[in-house]
Amino acid sequence: MNKTELRKKYKTLRQTLSFDEIMNDSLAIANHCIYLDIWDKTYFHLFLPIEAQKEINTEFVLQILAGRDKEIVISRSDFETRQMTHYLLTDNTKIKTNDYGIPEPVDGLEVPPAKIDVVFVPLLAYDKKGHRVGYGKGFYDVFLKTCKPDVIKIGLSYFDPEETIEDINQNDIALDYCITPFGVIKF
Repeated sequence: MNKTELRKKYKTLRQTLSFDEIMNDSLAIANHCIYLDIWDKTYFHLFLPIEAQKEINTEFVLQILAGRDKEIVISRSDFETRQMTHYLLTDNTKIKTNDYGIPEPVDGLEVPPAKIDVVFVPLLAYDKKGHRVGYGKGFYDVFLKTCKPDVIKIGLSYFDPEETIEDINQNDIALDYCITPFGVIKF
């Protein structure tokens, strides 16, 4: 399938998930994070979920990161420039939901992408080679190009991978791992 078909398929599949399924699957995904070889890293970028899109609830991952005293980075998106600005999450960080339903920091201590060691990447679908399909705006592909070359890219998904995504292009950045409620897939 191509990206357009996959977006439609997985948006529809997500909408069938109940609140309990989302919470249980999100907790299972967070529990699988514990087994990754990433805990010697310092700066972890985490997305905050768009509830209307029934994204993975990353609160459980956030609790694990905080419990391990990691520096947690969250972003604010500029839909005109397709750029993201990254901020350190602290006790004083004010979060506001934007017009697209994305919870974002209002302001704070900016973190350059080159400092980030691990990025948890939102997605709708992915394939067995680690290619992902997001919402089609390209925010994460642009962001990941500004990170250091060895940044660890971890997708989070409720579902198993597709065999292949037909219309991958040179701007698409593949994942290193994807975590599902069933375990960890390494690419």
